[in-house]
Amino acid sequence: QRIRLASQLGCGLVGVAYILDEPSIGLHARDHQALLDTLLRLRDMGNTVVVIEHDAATMHTADWLIDLGPDAGILGGELVASGTPQQVMANQHSLTGQFLSGARRVTRPQETRREPAGWLTLRSAELHNLKQIDVSFPLGVFCAVTGVSGSGKSSLVRQTLHPALARVLHNAQTAPGPYEAIEGLEQVNQVINITQDPIGRTPRSNPATYVGVYGEIRKLFASLPEAKARGYKPGRFSFNVKGGRCETCKGYGRKRVEMHFLADVWVTCAACGGSRYNEQTLEVTYHGRSIADVLDMEVQEALESFAPLPKITNILQTLDDVGLEYIRLGQSALTLSGGEAQRVKLAKELSRNATGRTVYILDEPTTGLHLSLIHI
Repeated sequence: QRIRLASQLGCGLVGVAYILDEPSIGLHARDHQALLDTLLRLRDMGNTVVVIEHDAATMHTADWLIDLGPDAGILGGELVASGTPQQVMANQHSLTGQFLSGARRVTRPQETRREPAGWLTLRSAELHNLKQIDVSFPLGVFCAVTGVSGSGKSSLVRQTLHPALARVLHNAQTAPGPYEAIEGLEQVNQVINITQDPIGRTPRSNPATYVGVYGEIRKLFASLPEAKARGYKPGRFSFNVKGGRCETCKGYGRKRVEMHFLADVWVTCAACGGSRYNEQTLEVTYHGRSIADVLDMEVQEALESFAPLPKITNILQTLDDVGLEYIRLGQSALTLSGGEAQRVKLAKELSRNATGRTVYILDEPTTGLHLSLIHI
Protein backbone atom coordinates (compact mmCIF):
# COMPACT_ATOMS: atom_id res chain seq x y z
CA GLN A 1 0.00 0.00 0.00
CA ARG A 2 2.84 2.39 0.79
CA ILE A 3 4.53 1.58 -2.51
CA ARG A 4 1.29 2.55 -4.30
CA LEU A 5 1.16 5.76 -2.26
CA ALA A 6 4.72 6.58 -3.29
CA SER A 7 3.79 6.10 -6.94
CA GLN A 8 0.88 8.51 -6.51
CA LEU A 9 3.18 11.15 -5.04
CA GLY A 10 5.34 10.87 -8.12
CA CYS A 11 2.36 11.26 -10.47
CA GLY A 12 1.61 14.75 -9.19
CA LEU A 13 -2.12 14.38 -9.72
CA VAL A 14 -4.49 17.10 -8.42
CA GLY A 15 -8.19 16.88 -7.56
CA VAL A 16 -8.13 13.14 -6.88
CA ALA A 17 -10.05 11.44 -4.02
CA TYR A 18 -7.82 8.80 -2.43
CA ILE A 19 -9.57 6.15 -0.28
CA LEU A 20 -7.51 3.99 2.10
CA ASP A 21 -8.72 1.19 4.38
CA GLU A 22 -6.72 1.06 7.64
CA PRO A 23 -3.31 1.96 6.18
CA SER A 24 -1.67 1.80 9.63
CA ILE A 25 -2.02 -2.00 9.80
CA GLY A 26 1.36 -3.64 10.29
CA LEU A 27 3.21 -0.38 10.89
CA HIS A 28 5.57 0.33 13.77
CA ALA A 29 5.14 3.74 15.40
CA ARG A 30 8.27 5.01 13.61
CA ASP A 31 6.94 4.03 10.18
CA HIS A 32 3.47 5.28 11.02
CA GLN A 33 4.63 8.89 11.13
CA ALA A 34 6.14 8.49 7.67
CA LEU A 35 2.77 7.24 6.42
CA LEU A 36 0.96 10.23 7.93
CA ASP A 37 3.47 12.59 6.32
CA THR A 38 2.74 10.95 2.95
CA LEU A 39 -1.02 11.35 3.37
CA LEU A 40 -0.58 15.01 4.29
CA ARG A 41 1.58 15.57 1.20
CA LEU A 42 -1.16 14.09 -0.98
CA ARG A 43 -3.63 16.47 0.67
CA ASP A 44 -1.35 19.47 0.26
CA MET A 45 -1.01 18.73 -3.46
CA GLY A 46 -4.73 19.52 -3.79
CA ASN A 47 -6.30 16.12 -3.26
CA THR A 48 -8.88 14.63 -0.90
CA VAL A 49 -7.77 11.77 1.34
CA VAL A 50 -10.47 9.57 2.95
CA VAL A 51 -9.15 7.03 5.46
CA ILE A 52 -10.98 4.28 7.37
CA GLU A 53 -8.99 3.97 10.57
CA HIS A 54 -9.01 3.04 14.28
CA ASP A 55 -5.57 4.43 15.04
CA ALA A 56 -5.58 7.35 17.48
CA ALA A 57 -2.57 9.13 15.91
CA THR A 58 -4.22 9.08 12.49
CA MET A 59 -7.44 10.50 13.91
CA HIS A 60 -5.56 13.26 15.75
CA THR A 61 -3.81 14.17 12.47
CA ALA A 62 -6.99 14.30 10.41
CA ASP A 63 -8.57 17.64 9.52
CA TRP A 64 -12.06 16.19 9.86
CA LEU A 65 -13.53 13.13 11.59
CA ILE A 66 -16.73 11.24 10.80
CA ASP A 67 -17.62 8.90 13.68
CA LEU A 68 -20.16 6.12 13.10
CA GLY A 69 -21.80 4.06 15.82
CA PRO A 70 -22.73 4.20 18.58
CA ASP A 71 -21.97 0.47 18.63
CA ALA A 72 -21.66 -2.43 16.20
CA GLY A 73 -24.23 -4.44 14.26
CA ILE A 74 -27.87 -3.53 14.89
CA LEU A 75 -26.65 -1.02 17.49
CA GLY A 76 -24.63 0.89 14.89
CA GLY A 77 -25.25 2.58 11.57
CA GLU A 78 -25.78 6.09 12.94
CA LEU A 79 -23.75 9.24 12.47
CA VAL A 80 -22.57 9.91 16.03
CA ALA A 81 -20.29 12.87 15.42
CA SER A 82 -18.76 14.88 12.61
CA GLY A 83 -16.24 17.68 12.88
CA THR A 84 -12.64 18.47 13.74
CA PRO A 85 -10.87 16.14 16.18
CA GLN A 86 -11.42 18.76 18.90
CA GLN A 87 -15.14 18.89 18.20
CA VAL A 88 -15.47 15.10 18.23
CA MET A 89 -13.52 14.90 21.50
CA ALA A 90 -15.96 17.39 23.02
CA ASN A 91 -18.95 15.28 21.93
CA GLN A 92 -20.10 13.25 24.95
CA HIS A 93 -21.98 10.80 22.72
CA SER A 94 -18.86 9.79 20.79
CA LEU A 95 -17.06 6.75 22.23
CA THR A 96 -14.20 7.45 19.83
CA GLY A 97 -13.98 11.04 21.06
CA GLN A 98 -13.73 9.86 24.67
CA PHE A 99 -10.70 7.75 23.82
CA LEU A 100 -9.09 10.55 21.81
CA SER A 101 -9.56 13.04 24.66
CA GLY A 102 -8.16 10.66 27.25
CA ALA A 103 -11.44 10.46 29.18
CA ARG A 104 -11.31 6.74 28.46
CA ARG A 105 -8.23 4.73 27.68
CA VAL A 106 -6.97 1.23 27.02
CA THR A 107 -5.86 0.24 30.50
CA ARG A 108 -2.98 -1.98 31.46
CA PRO A 109 -3.73 -5.09 33.56
CA GLN A 110 -3.83 -4.31 37.27
CA GLU A 111 -2.65 -7.71 38.42
CA THR A 112 1.02 -8.60 38.82
CA ARG A 113 2.78 -9.66 35.63
CA ARG A 114 2.86 -13.43 35.33
CA GLU A 115 6.22 -15.15 35.68
CA PRO A 116 7.31 -17.59 32.94
CA ALA A 117 6.57 -21.24 33.66
CA GLY A 118 9.44 -22.28 31.40
CA TRP A 119 11.27 -21.35 28.22
CA LEU A 120 11.22 -22.43 24.58
CA THR A 121 14.50 -21.51 22.90
CA LEU A 122 15.07 -21.30 19.15
CA ARG A 123 18.75 -21.53 18.21
CA SER A 124 20.47 -19.89 15.23
CA ALA A 125 17.42 -18.69 13.29
CA GLU A 126 18.58 -17.15 10.01
CA LEU A 127 15.65 -16.83 7.62
CA HIS A 128 15.77 -13.70 5.42
CA ASN A 129 17.34 -10.93 7.52
CA LEU A 130 17.59 -12.93 10.79
CA LYS A 131 21.27 -13.11 11.64
CA GLN A 132 21.60 -16.53 13.30
CA ILE A 133 19.86 -15.31 16.44
CA ASP A 134 19.01 -17.28 19.57
CA VAL A 135 15.56 -16.34 20.91
CA SER A 136 13.91 -17.61 24.10
CA PHE A 137 10.10 -17.50 24.29
CA PRO A 138 8.62 -17.59 27.82
CA LEU A 139 5.90 -20.20 28.39
CA GLY A 140 2.69 -19.73 30.34
CA VAL A 141 2.63 -15.97 29.67
CA PHE A 142 1.44 -13.42 27.11
CA CYS A 143 4.55 -12.68 25.02
CA ALA A 144 4.50 -9.87 22.41
CA VAL A 145 7.03 -9.88 19.57
CA THR A 146 7.55 -6.35 18.30
CA GLY A 147 9.91 -4.20 16.25
CA VAL A 148 9.91 -1.81 13.31
CA SER A 149 8.39 -2.89 10.02
CA GLY A 150 10.67 -5.30 8.19
CA SER A 151 12.75 -6.12 11.27
CA GLY A 152 12.12 -9.88 11.01
CA LYS A 153 9.08 -10.52 13.24
CA SER A 154 7.17 -12.64 10.72
CA SER A 155 10.34 -14.42 9.63
CA LEU A 156 10.99 -15.42 13.23
CA VAL A 157 7.49 -16.36 14.42
CA ARG A 158 5.34 -17.24 11.41
CA GLN A 159 7.97 -18.69 9.12
CA THR A 160 10.37 -20.32 11.57
CA LEU A 161 8.92 -20.94 15.05
CA HIS A 162 5.42 -22.04 14.06
CA PRO A 163 6.32 -24.41 11.19
CA ALA A 164 9.17 -25.86 13.29
CA LEU A 165 6.83 -26.61 16.21
CA ALA A 166 4.10 -27.94 13.88
CA ARG A 167 6.55 -30.31 12.21
CA VAL A 168 7.79 -31.72 15.53
CA LEU A 169 4.54 -31.77 17.52
CA HIS A 170 2.02 -32.62 14.78
CA ASN A 171 4.14 -34.20 12.03
CA ALA A 172 3.06 -31.38 9.74
CA GLN A 173 4.57 -31.22 6.27
CA THR A 174 6.01 -27.75 6.79
CA ALA A 175 9.31 -26.19 5.78
CA PRO A 176 10.51 -23.81 8.53
CA GLY A 177 13.27 -21.29 7.99
CA PRO A 178 16.81 -22.39 8.78
CA TYR A 179 17.55 -22.97 12.48
CA GLU A 180 19.85 -25.18 14.52
CA ALA A 181 17.63 -26.53 17.31
CA ILE A 182 14.61 -25.95 19.56
CA GLU A 183 15.06 -26.48 23.28
CA GLY A 184 12.22 -27.02 25.76
CA LEU A 185 9.88 -29.00 23.52
CA GLU A 186 9.01 -31.36 26.37
CA GLN A 187 7.05 -28.51 27.98
CA VAL A 188 4.50 -28.12 25.15
CA ASN A 189 2.22 -30.57 23.38
CA GLN A 190 0.60 -28.54 20.61
CA VAL A 191 0.84 -25.31 18.66
CA ILE A 192 -2.14 -23.42 17.20
CA ASN A 193 -1.66 -20.64 14.68
CA ILE A 194 -4.71 -18.35 14.70
CA THR A 195 -4.39 -16.51 11.41
CA GLN A 196 -6.49 -13.86 9.66
CA ASP A 197 -7.26 -16.19 6.76
CA PRO A 198 -10.98 -16.59 5.97
CA ILE A 199 -12.87 -19.22 8.01
CA GLY A 200 -14.36 -20.42 4.72
CA ARG A 201 -14.32 -19.58 1.05
CA THR A 202 -17.94 -20.29 0.06
CA PRO A 203 -21.24 -18.54 0.93
CA ARG A 204 -22.18 -21.63 2.98
CA SER A 205 -19.40 -21.03 5.50
CA ASN A 206 -20.51 -19.06 8.56
CA PRO A 207 -19.46 -18.33 12.17
CA ALA A 208 -22.09 -20.65 13.72
CA THR A 209 -20.81 -23.66 11.81
CA TYR A 210 -17.15 -22.81 12.41
CA VAL A 211 -17.40 -22.53 16.21
CA GLY A 212 -19.65 -25.58 16.46
CA VAL A 213 -22.80 -23.94 17.81
CA TYR A 214 -24.84 -24.66 14.69
CA GLY A 215 -24.71 -28.39 15.40
CA GLU A 216 -26.10 -27.82 18.91
CA ILE A 217 -28.86 -25.59 17.55
CA ARG A 218 -29.87 -28.23 15.00
CA LYS A 219 -30.04 -30.82 17.79
CA LEU A 220 -32.28 -28.47 19.73
CA PHE A 221 -34.67 -28.05 16.81
CA ALA A 222 -34.74 -31.82 16.22
CA SER A 223 -35.75 -32.31 19.87
CA LEU A 224 -38.80 -30.03 19.62
CA PRO A 225 -42.19 -31.82 19.79
CA GLU A 226 -43.24 -30.78 16.30
CA ALA A 227 -39.96 -32.01 14.81
CA LYS A 228 -40.26 -35.34 16.63
CA ALA A 229 -43.83 -35.77 15.43
CA ARG A 230 -42.65 -35.32 11.85
CA GLY A 231 -39.61 -37.53 12.32
CA TYR A 232 -37.12 -34.75 11.66
CA LYS A 233 -33.47 -35.40 12.57
CA PRO A 234 -30.75 -32.72 13.08
CA GLY A 235 -29.78 -33.06 9.43
CA ARG A 236 -33.19 -31.75 8.45
CA PHE A 237 -32.13 -28.32 9.71
CA SER A 238 -28.93 -28.16 7.68
CA PHE A 239 -28.90 -26.17 4.45
CA ASN A 240 -26.01 -28.29 3.17
CA VAL A 241 -27.94 -31.55 2.65
CA LYS A 242 -31.15 -32.54 0.90
CA GLY A 243 -34.34 -32.80 2.89
CA GLY A 244 -34.83 -29.56 4.74
CA ARG A 245 -33.10 -27.12 2.44
CA CYS A 246 -34.60 -25.27 -0.52
CA GLU A 247 -33.74 -27.34 -3.57
CA THR A 248 -34.30 -24.46 -5.96
CA CYS A 249 -31.15 -22.69 -4.68
CA LYS A 250 -29.56 -25.80 -3.07
CA GLY A 251 -29.47 -24.06 0.31
CA TYR A 252 -27.59 -20.97 -0.86
CA GLY A 253 -30.51 -18.58 -0.44
CA ARG A 254 -29.44 -16.93 -3.67
CA LYS A 255 -29.06 -17.91 -7.30
CA ARG A 256 -26.32 -16.86 -9.66
CA VAL A 257 -27.28 -15.25 -12.93
CA GLU A 258 -24.51 -15.61 -15.49
CA MET A 259 -23.83 -12.49 -17.54
CA HIS A 260 -22.13 -12.66 -20.92
CA PHE A 261 -20.11 -9.46 -20.81
CA LEU A 262 -20.37 -8.50 -17.12
CA ALA A 263 -19.59 -10.12 -13.79
CA ASP A 264 -22.13 -12.74 -12.64
CA VAL A 265 -24.97 -11.40 -10.49
CA TRP A 266 -26.43 -13.08 -7.38
CA VAL A 267 -30.18 -12.63 -6.82
CA THR A 268 -32.35 -13.72 -3.89
CA CYS A 269 -33.98 -17.10 -4.43
CA ALA A 270 -37.65 -16.57 -5.33
CA ALA A 271 -38.69 -19.96 -3.91
CA CYS A 272 -37.42 -19.54 -0.34
CA GLY A 273 -37.00 -15.76 -0.19
CA GLY A 274 -33.38 -16.18 0.88
CA SER A 275 -34.18 -18.33 3.94
CA ARG A 276 -32.34 -21.36 2.46
CA TYR A 277 -34.97 -23.81 3.76
CA ASN A 278 -38.19 -25.26 2.41
CA GLU A 279 -41.57 -24.37 3.88
CA GLN A 280 -41.98 -27.57 5.90
CA THR A 281 -38.68 -27.05 7.74
CA LEU A 282 -39.53 -23.44 8.57
CA GLU A 283 -42.77 -24.55 10.23
CA VAL A 284 -40.77 -25.92 13.18
CA THR A 285 -40.07 -23.04 15.54
CA TYR A 286 -38.34 -22.43 18.87
CA HIS A 287 -39.95 -19.58 20.81
CA GLY A 288 -41.55 -18.42 17.58
CA ARG A 289 -38.32 -18.48 15.58
CA SER A 290 -37.55 -20.84 12.70
CA ILE A 291 -34.07 -22.16 12.02
CA ALA A 292 -33.68 -19.44 9.37
CA ASP A 293 -34.63 -16.78 11.92
CA VAL A 294 -32.01 -18.14 14.32
CA LEU A 295 -29.27 -17.96 11.69
CA ASP A 296 -30.24 -14.34 11.09
CA MET A 297 -29.84 -13.49 14.80
CA GLU A 298 -26.85 -11.57 16.10
CA VAL A 299 -24.71 -13.17 18.78
CA GLN A 300 -25.96 -10.81 21.47
CA GLU A 301 -29.58 -11.53 20.61
CA ALA A 302 -28.94 -15.29 20.45
CA LEU A 303 -27.35 -15.24 23.92
CA GLU A 304 -30.60 -13.89 25.35
CA SER A 305 -32.80 -16.27 23.36
CA PHE A 306 -30.86 -19.43 24.30
CA ALA A 307 -30.06 -18.37 27.89
CA PRO A 308 -31.49 -21.59 29.46
CA LEU A 309 -29.27 -23.79 27.25
CA PRO A 310 -25.65 -23.82 28.52
CA LYS A 311 -24.29 -25.99 25.67
CA ILE A 312 -25.26 -23.26 23.22
CA THR A 313 -24.66 -20.17 25.34
CA ASN A 314 -21.19 -21.29 26.43
CA ILE A 315 -20.06 -21.25 22.79
CA LEU A 316 -21.90 -18.02 21.97
CA GLN A 317 -20.35 -16.38 25.03
CA THR A 318 -16.86 -16.87 23.59
CA LEU A 319 -17.89 -14.93 20.46
CA ASP A 320 -19.23 -12.18 22.69
CA ASP A 321 -16.04 -12.22 24.78
CA VAL A 322 -13.86 -11.45 21.75
CA GLY A 323 -16.03 -8.51 20.71
CA LEU A 324 -18.13 -10.21 18.03
CA GLU A 325 -21.53 -9.73 19.63
CA TYR A 326 -22.72 -7.93 16.49
CA ILE A 327 -22.12 -10.61 13.82
CA ARG A 328 -24.99 -12.81 12.66
CA LEU A 329 -24.78 -16.55 13.32
CA GLY A 330 -25.39 -17.44 9.68
CA GLN A 331 -23.43 -14.53 8.22
CA SER A 332 -21.42 -15.56 5.18
CA ALA A 333 -17.73 -16.03 5.95
CA LEU A 334 -17.01 -14.05 2.79
CA THR A 335 -18.30 -10.89 4.48
CA LEU A 336 -16.00 -11.13 7.52
CA SER A 337 -12.84 -9.02 7.66
CA GLY A 338 -9.47 -10.59 8.41
CA GLY A 339 -9.61 -9.37 11.99
CA GLU A 340 -13.13 -10.72 12.47
CA ALA A 341 -12.16 -14.11 11.02
CA GLN A 342 -9.22 -14.27 13.42
CA ARG A 343 -11.45 -13.51 16.39
CA VAL A 344 -13.94 -16.21 15.32
CA LYS A 345 -11.03 -18.67 15.34
CA LEU A 346 -9.95 -17.37 18.74
CA ALA A 347 -13.50 -17.88 20.06
CA LYS A 348 -13.45 -21.47 18.82
CA GLU A 349 -10.24 -22.14 20.73
CA LEU A 350 -11.61 -20.46 23.87
CA SER A 351 -14.64 -22.78 23.80
CA ARG A 352 -12.39 -25.84 23.98
CA ASN A 353 -10.92 -27.38 27.11
CA ALA A 354 -7.36 -26.04 27.37
CA THR A 355 -4.47 -28.41 28.05
CA GLY A 356 -2.26 -25.73 29.58
CA ARG A 357 0.62 -26.81 27.33
CA THR A 358 -0.48 -25.14 24.11
CA VAL A 359 1.41 -22.41 22.24
CA TYR A 360 -1.03 -19.99 20.59
CA ILE A 361 0.38 -17.78 17.83
CA LEU A 362 -1.53 -14.70 16.63
CA ASP A 363 -0.49 -12.14 14.03
CA GLU A 364 -1.67 -8.60 14.89
CA PRO A 365 -4.98 -9.64 16.54
CA THR A 366 -5.95 -5.99 17.16
CA THR A 367 -6.33 -5.41 13.41
CA GLY A 368 -9.68 -3.76 12.69
CA LEU A 369 -10.52 -3.20 16.37
CA HIS A 370 -11.85 0.02 17.80
CA LEU A 371 -10.01 1.28 20.88
CA SER A 372 -12.96 0.25 23.05
CA LEU A 373 -12.59 -3.39 21.97
CA ILE A 374 -8.83 -3.82 22.30
CA HIS A 375 -9.00 -4.48 26.06
CA ILE A 376 -11.55 -7.31 25.54
